[in-house]
This record gives sequence, structure tokens and C-alpha cells, in this order.
Amino acid sequence: MSILILLIPIALGLGLLGLLAFLWALKSGQFEDPEGNANRILQDE
Repeated sequence: MSILILLIPIALGLGLLGLLAFLWALKSGQFEDPEGNANRILQDE
């Protein structure tokens, strides 16, 4: 049971880190044009 005292904060910390990374990606515009790159690779230049 003493291992849970260590694992629970680590799991919560990693979850918070993932949430912060996702929010950063939203704020920096990573998801603005999800179909642009998919269509751009099909076009000849």
C-alpha cells in the first residue's frame, strides 16, 4: 500500500503535464488547419 503514496502523485502529475501540453497546442494554433496539409500533399507544384 505504501507504493500507492508514490504512484498516485506521479500519475496525477503526468496527467496534468499532458493536459498542459494539449492546452499549449490549442493556444499555439496546432489544430487550426487539419486538412490543409492532407490536401497540400496531393497537389502538384
